Amino acid sequence: MGSGHRLGHLLGHRLGHLLGHRLGWRFGWLWGAYGTSALGTWLAFGAFPLIAIRVLHAGPAEVAALSSVGAAVGAAVAVPLGPWVEFRRKRPVLIAMDLVRFAALLTIPAAFALGVLTFLQLLLVSVVVAAADITFRAASGAYLKTLLPAEDLLVANARFESTDWTTTIIGPPLGGAAIALLGPVATVLADAVSYLLSALGIRATGRHEPRPERREAARLRARDLLDGWRYILADATLRPLFFNTALFNGLVMATQPLLAVLMLGRIGFTPWQYGLAFAAPSIGGLLGSRLARPLVTRFGQHQVLVVTGALRALWPVGLAFLGPGTGGLLLVMGVELGLIFCCGVFNPVYATYRLERTATDRITRTLSAWTVTTKASTALLTAVWGVLGALLGPRTAIGLAGVLLLATPLLLPRRAAAPLAEPKSEPEPEPEPKPESESAPNRA
Repeated sequence: MGSGHRLGHLLGHRLGHLLGHRLGWRFGWLWGAYGTSALGTWLAFGAFPLIAIRVLHAGPAEVAALSSVGAAVGAAVAVPLGPWVEFRRKRPVLIAMDLVRFAALLTIPAAFALGVLTFLQLLLVSVVVAAADITFRAASGAYLKTLLPAEDLLVANARFESTDWTTTIIGPPLGGAAIALLGPVATVLADAVSYLLSALGIRATGRHEPRPERREAARLRARDLLDGWRYILADATLRPLFFNTALFNGLVMATQPLLAVLMLGRIGFTPWQYGLAFAAPSIGGLLGSRLARPLVTRFGQHQVLVVTGALRALWPVGLAFLGPGTGGLLLVMGVELGLIFCCGVFNPVYATYRLERTATDRITRTLSAWTVTTKASTALLTAVWGVLGALLGPRTAIGLAGVLLLATPLLLPRRAAAPLAEPKSEPEPEPEPKPESESAPNRA
């Protein structure tokens, strides 16, 4: 190995020490890559609709199609990718998906600079990015399970969750300032670069990854496309959690456009008040993610999963009572703070529970099916609630979603799952030089 490669290992070891703590330098690089791409995503939050409206003069129907059709078609495109990725090493897949998103997003500022940007290009890029997002998420779960032992998964997922909420807090304000100064295309460029940096970070994790066992027939068969759903529906603990998360996420996201119409239109909040109402409560997610592991240690994984899963469903119905003025703004912030805090605890516990309940040779297909269903149900419920909002009014439609959310705890697993038994396989040995300071796993 050259000196550049040894330097990468040394930097990764230092990054793992600073960021990954006892999880090791490989996780430190993965976590850094995740945080970089998450920050880029939030910097570019809302950039595509703004480009469609301000640059391409698109109407409401086109803007709605950009957010719903792009996600739905991207989910459909991602369906065959889950089985295809399952029997391939995940690290190259993660790098490839980052590079695909980098290249796709880079076409937007390039076309804008040349004066040839079209709405069709925006739509196609949103489809490609959505499909790559789903594939990346599915492969990253499988990669994480090979990177860390089972007892460290909750710590890792809690750190990813805290990173999500941290970038949610700082990303949109920075992105808004960049849009005001440089325009929305500049934030798309920043998002593209973040995926390139993420790919470099994942590459720095090294090549240590067991080769997945291949079946007799390596080619993709039609039945493989449904394997993820079959596995979920056959598991008595994954099945209710699957329906719970799809319905909960779909109903929460379906009310966001109606809430924007209500707050920015009929009630008359200013854009900065609207942004503050959702950015400030994200601190609750950061706090919740920090408490996830101590709560599980004290009360147990299943109890924390059920209690926080039930508590998060209680908050959204309060948005139906939204009014004008400071009181209305504080109501939204209070509801969002409670909701986000509960989600901050629930999400890493749920992500760890799902990984633990999924066999290693099924993770990519299962996570792909899970994400495809969640995105598709969100797109469908958003469209349905758009119609309900037009017929019944935004406030009534938001209240109806809140009432339905109260029933979602019934879909949480009722009893703790037995440990998943799966055969142990010896990873393929890949000798690789390590820094002298890392003669043993970094578990201090």
